[in-house]
Amino acid sequence: MGSHGVTVPLPASLADQGPLLREIVELGYQEAWSSEANGADAFTPLALASVHAPELRLGTAIVPAFTRGPALLAQTVASIASAAPGRFVLGLGSSSNVIVENWNGVPFDEPYKRTRDMARFVRAALTGEKVVEKYDTFEVNGFRLGMPAPKDEVPILIAALRPGMLRLAGREGNGAIINWLSAEDVSRVAAVVHNEGDNKEIVARLFVCPNPDRETVVAQAKRAIAAYVNVPVYRAFHEWLGRTDLLGKHWELWDAGDRAGSLEAMPDEVVDQLVIHGTPEECRAHIGRYMDNGVTTTSISVMPFGGIDEMQAIRELAPR
Repeated sequence: MGSHGVTVPLPASLADQGPLLREIVELGYQEAWSSEANGADAFTPLALASVHAPELRLGTAIVPAFTRGPALLAQTVASIASAAPGRFVLGLGSSSNVIVENWNGVPFDEPYKRTRDMARFVRAALTGEKVVEKYDTFEVNGFRLGMPAPKDEVPILIAALRPGMLRLAGREGNGAIINWLSAEDVSRVAAVVHNEGDNKEIVARLFVCPNPDRETVVAQAKRAIAAYVNVPVYRAFHEWLGRTDLLGKHWELWDAGDRAGSLEAMPDEVVDQLVIHGTPEECRAHIGRYMDNGVTTTSISVMPFGGIDEMQAIRELAPR
């Protein structure tokens, strides 16, 4: 069956989340997943949801492994796990050089090892035992959680693009968090995770615009896609997925500084693959294809192309 979630915070101020969180429960959503880039932090919206919508499972998609120190991340995870006992999932990832280095001033060194080490440390710290450990990318000398350890295990999912991180998600994590890929790509990505272990969760952040004005959606979606596929980790991901022929000219013009030309060179087909759009019924069917191909949990993120109302879109896409 799978589980259906929505990205939080919902389209209102943080002070006004309560009624909207109650509404998404009534609409049939079962999960709320936050993100962390340049908007709200990953944990505050979940703290609000833990109070206003205790029926929801809560998760981060994702928290960067670089931007908090190990002890602070463990404290924050333990705090949310205490506020939502048995209902919190930590999604952890390397993030990108843009967020980590350009915006936070932290060297984006050895992202695979940093993510692996942070997952190992947080898992150890959440037992409540003292941690004295030299990891490859940091050292922790004597940290012990100063609050009750979570009674229920906090699942740790790894944000993954290419095979190395996907294997880590399957081997050491409880599963993977994926995004900016097509429904058809899911089978390939999920197989790498499942080859490392059984019963792994595959959470997908899905970018959805229930607007049938195709021309407007395609034009605006190309800008959103370009902001990602030109970040080195995402470019490498789409090369691995086999989109070099589709995106090659776009990348060439982007690298040359011709932004307008690069958007013109991006085929409309790329939007159809990476952004779910059309009527609400078409969008729902497209989301279903992701789940058919191996996604166990969705977190829809509404892209308001053409000025659509984000909350109304969430209502139109509701699982019931």
